[in-house]
Amino acid sequence: MSAQETGTPASTAPAGGPGYARRWQRIMDCVALRQPDRMPVIMYATFWLAKYAGITCRQLMYEYELTREIAERAIVEFDPEAYNPMVLQSASGRALEAVGFKQLQWPGHGVRDDQPFQYLDREYMKAEEYDEFIFDPTGYYLHTYLPRVAGVFEGFEELPHFPGLHYFRLVGGVRSFAKPRLRQALENVMRAAEEVERYIGHHAAFTERMNSLGYPCTNLATSVSPYDFLADYFRGARGMMTDLYRRKDKVLEALDKAAVFLLRQAVAGAKASRNPIVFIPIHWAPDAFMSDAQFRTFWWPSFRRLMIGLIDADLIPMPLWEADCTKRLEIIRDVPPGKCIYWFERTDMVRAFEVLGDVVALRGNLSPSLMTTGKPAQVDSAVRHLAENVFAKGGRLMLDCAFGIPDETPVENVRAMFDAARKYAG
Repeated sequence: MSAQETGTPASTAPAGGPGYARRWQRIMDCVALRQPDRMPVIMYATFWLAKYAGITCRQLMYEYELTREIAERAIVEFDPEAYNPMVLQSASGRALEAVGFKQLQWPGHGVRDDQPFQYLDREYMKAEEYDEFIFDPTGYYLHTYLPRVAGVFEGFEELPHFPGLHYFRLVGGVRSFAKPRLRQALENVMRAAEEVERYIGHHAAFTERMNSLGYPCTNLATSVSPYDFLADYFRGARGMMTDLYRRKDKVLEALDKAAVFLLRQAVAGAKASRNPIVFIPIHWAPDAFMSDAQFRTFWWPSFRRLMIGLIDADLIPMPLWEADCTKRLEIIRDVPPGKCIYWFERTDMVRAFEVLGDVVALRGNLSPSLMTTGKPAQVDSAVRHLAENVFAKGGRLMLDCAFGIPDETPVENVRAMFDAARKYAG
């Protein structure tokens, strides 16, 4: 969820509490390829907070005040340079329920109370609907997509087709709003909005509280690569992979269309938040998911345009390159130096530094298996490896886990991570 959607201002100005400006400056130094006074350490935690506090995932998702208290306790204990928007990312249960969200299963809605939410990979846009999406994305959303993915929008199929409503046709078009299904849908949306407003209010209050304690949030705006947007949330994995062969031209046209409105949304969200970093989780770029030729044709061009658009708007793209992207490193270095943060999950960070160290700041990437099954001494050794072979050699590295703290990580291993960072690069 972007800051535009939340409507909340970020707290990234040096007017924050004690230590705020110093912590934020370390991050900005890394982005600008300047060596900070010490290696920043980021705390990215979602369902790990439940383990940390000894509660269920359902409690974390549904109990706003409890989640805020736990998240604050974790941040104060571990003293990171920055943290992820924990309440926004963890306490969404009531909002999801109010919206009737269909693309996730979450505790009490498809999975056990002690399990995190799970995304449902399905075909939410049919292959024959490409033309409708490309011609009028907004109309497609209102009449087709939204009712498929969220229960509160069921009835929006009755909305008039707005393009073409003019003069007396506009007057006649209003009649659609008298239809019972549409009126019920509008009432449902307004009721859901009240719960979402409460949810966002808790997020805003938590962000302001952390600001007063001197802790910046890593980002409030998010985005998605055009390819991932289409593959994950519309066509599904199987549909998108067959489209690369059967509907190449339609895919490329849809990617071009999506790149425009995704950029507009991300820029508006980041500007509203006053936090320049835009987090972009990456799902389909890894080496194993498509060939190099397909990556160059389908994935990279539209995503690079999105990133350049963000940079031109004085924003900082922060893609999280999931899985192993070693084969992509030479391609993805084609961005302006000192403008991006590249967060890597499994890509060898020393190799990433060798290829990208003069172009982007780096973030990551302690192994999930190490964090969950290793011992504190092993975590210490892994941090030392990154500190000595990346940060100490000039790499602008922000230490983090591969994709935040894994849900089952023992608390002592998180303590070892933060202690080692101060010991070897503090």
